Amino acid sequence: MLSDEILKSFYRKNVLVTGGTGLIGRKVVRILEQAQAHIKIVSLDTLKVSDSAQYVYGDLSDFNLCKELTKDMDYVFHLAGVQGNAYTSKAKPASHFVPILMVNTNVLEAARINKVGKVVYVSTIGIYEEAGVLRESDFRCDSAPMDFAGWAKRMGELQIGAYKTQYGYDNFSIVCPAHVYGEGDNFDPKVSLVIPALLYRLSEGQENPLVVWGDGSAVRDFVYSGDVAEGIVLAMYHGTHGELVNLGSGIGTSIRELIETLHTFIPFEYRFDSSKPTGVAKRVMDISRAKTMIGYNPQTSLYEGLKITWDWYINNPDEHLKKKNHYADD
Repeated sequence: MLSDEILKSFYRKNVLVTGGTGLIGRKVVRILEQAQAHIKIVSLDTLKVSDSAQYVYGDLSDFNLCKELTKDMDYVFHLAGVQGNAYTSKAKPASHFVPILMVNTNVLEAARINKVGKVVYVSTIGIYEEAGVLRESDFRCDSAPMDFAGWAKRMGELQIGAYKTQYGYDNFSIVCPAHVYGEGDNFDPKVSLVIPALLYRLSEGQENPLVVWGDGSAVRDFVYSGDVAEGIVLAMYHGTHGELVNLGSGIGTSIRELIETLHTFIPFEYRFDSSKPTGVAKRVMDISRAKTMIGYNPQTSLYEGLKITWDWYINNPDEHLKKKNHYADD
C-alpha cells in the first residue's frame, strides 16, 4: 500500500504511461488514477483500461510522436515493450529486438530533449546473464544476457548511463521486474509465458491429465503485477539515480509448487514429463536493494495472485485478441 504522501506527489501532474494497457501498465495507471494525476496512455493495443486517462494509439518507433507525447510531462513511466516467449525469442529475434531498440531510444531521448521531470525505465529479467540468484551488483553489460532481446533492453540502460555521464542527469530510474503475472497478461498461446500459458491450457480443458514439461524442480521468481506497479511508482518517487533496481518477489517457487497451488482452486489432473527439458535450475531475484532504496515490499502471495489472475481471465478470455501482435506479419 502506497502512502498518501507518495500519492499526493502525483496529484494533478502530467504523466505519460507508455504501454499503459499492458500487464503492469494498467496497474500503474490505476495508482495514478487514485492520485488524480492527468494521465496519458500510449499503446498499440485496442484496449481501454481507464475512464479518466487520455488515450493515444501510436507507434513509439516514430521519434516525432515521442517528442510530441513527452512535451510538458512531469513524469514518464516507460513500460512499452514486445512480449515474447522462448520460441519467439529464438525463431523471430528481429521482431523482438528491433522494435524494443527503436522505441526505447526514442522515448528516452524525447524525454531528455523535453526536460521531463522524472523518468522510470522498465527493463527485463532477460538482461541478466544466467545465474541462480540475480543481484544488481553482479550485473555486467559485457556479459551475455539470457536471451537476444535482452541486448535491446541493455541499450536503454546504457543510454541512461550516458545521460548521467555527459549531462549529470540522475532523474532517470531503472527497474528490472522478475517473472510478472496478473490481470491483463497476454494469454495468446503463441507468445505467452509460463503462467498465462498454463491458465490458457487449463481454461481449454482439453488435456487430461495436463502434461507439464520437466520434473517440476525448476525454480523461478513469480511476482504479481500489482506489487511490481507499486515498486515502479516508488522508484519514480524516490528515484534510483540511474541505478538498476530489481522488482521481484524475492521468493523462489518451483514449477511443481506452481502447479500444486493452481490445483488448490482449479480442478484438474496433471503429470510431469521428465523426458522433456526442465529448464534452468534456479532463477530468483535479490530484492534487498529495492527494499532499502525505495521501500519496496511485495505483499501478494502466490495463491492470492494466481486466484485473482484466474478469475480475471475466466471473465476476459478474449482480451489478448486486442493486443498488438508483433509477430503476426511474419
